[in-house]
Amino acid sequence: MKYYHLPSFSGVGALRMDDCEVPVPGPGEVLVRMGAWSLNYRDLLIADGRYGRGMKPDVVPLSDGAGEVAEVGPGVTRWRLGDRVMGVFMPQWVSGPADAAKISAALGGSVDGVLAEYVVFDQEALVAVAAHMDLAEAATLPCAAVTAWHALVVHGGLTPGQSVLTLGSGGVSVFALQFAVLGGAEVVVTSSSDAKLERLMAMGAVAGVNYVGRPEWGTHVHELTGGGVDHVIEVGGAGTLPQSTRAVRTGGRLSVIGVLSEGQGVNPVPLLRKAVTVQGMQVGSRETFEAMNRAVALHRVRPVIDRTFAFSEARAAYGHLKTGGHFGKVVLVAD
Repeated sequence: MKYYHLPSFSGVGALRMDDCEVPVPGPGEVLVRMGAWSLNYRDLLIADGRYGRGMKPDVVPLSDGAGEVAEVGPGVTRWRLGDRVMGVFMPQWVSGPADAAKISAALGGSVDGVLAEYVVFDQEALVAVAAHMDLAEAATLPCAAVTAWHALVVHGGLTPGQSVLTLGSGGVSVFALQFAVLGGAEVVVTSSSDAKLERLMAMGAVAGVNYVGRPEWGTHVHELTGGGVDHVIEVGGAGTLPQSTRAVRTGGRLSVIGVLSEGQGVNPVPLLRKAVTVQGMQVGSRETFEAMNRAVALHRVRPVIDRTFAFSEARAAYGHLKTGGHFGKVVLVAD
């Protein structure tokens, strides 16, 4: 079978395709024939050696993928041949709150990921694909969608009539828009592109702000919503957190997810004055994934795919994501 690995963390150019034997599932394990994969900004950071310590040398990249069960090992009871499945981002986090042990191993970073034609998973580390989705759509869910759901629903306690601010048009933000609209919230969106704002509005956002034309977009959102939003899906990092703090209402919530932009240290005083809850978000457990998946199936949610590449075009897919011009998810499909 063919698989990709990173012999060094020196950029996308280090990504290498090689051949190896198809792995054999052991007791309690499942062999999955992968049909699709999706990329996250995290994958760029890992390839560039900017994700931090604890990366597995020569790691097989990517956390997100979907496929069909090709073989089951002894003792497997949860899956049968032909079942369509997705891998869990953190295979050891089955349920309950996060702790150091549960989040110690994330696919494509500290342990090998899924960018291979066949992957072995523990039977407990898989979730069923919704019947209305194809594998390309399903491959977008394990990281970005679960993170958005975890932030808004599990920790945010989203209720109808609340207001949500999402930043940009990447995977987490687009899923957060979809879930917030599904939950009856009013969503304000930001982008540097008026064309992207139009697309986000067509998906249900009630207002859009071009942050290039309005550098003080946080103040504008605060005024636009009559006192600030209930919840900000903060994917920018230090570069956007000050504006997000201005946009959120007193007593509101900032779910800190991404590190897309750089900036100086954040002044904590506005957070204190506004009694803001700041929650650093991990992706989520299998239990959270399954709960989200039930809502996705019930409401037939369709992930937004920006562009699809062949498995053999993985470097090109990384390059496309790196441009930042995508809207939704960048996906690879089996050749």
